[in-house]
Amino acid sequence: MSLSGIPDPDLLIRTGGERRVSNFLLWHLAYAEFWFTDCLWPDFRLPQFDEALDYFASRQRRYGYTGDQVA
Repeated sequence: MSLSGIPDPDLLIRTGGERRVSNFLLWHLAYAEFWFTDCLWPDFRLPQFDEALDYFASRQRRYGYTGDQVA
């Protein structure tokens, strides 16, 4: 699968309790944040999405740098 012309994802939300990506967009996800939930996709609603966004907002995006290099 190619994301030709689309920016790399910043956040991957994985539902259903799985903790792997199985080579799904492996190179595109190099600097993405991963959020896992046991909630199944059909039951995924705004509260779960808000939780994922809160998690993402709490992360320090370093893109391969150390925390000191970012500051």
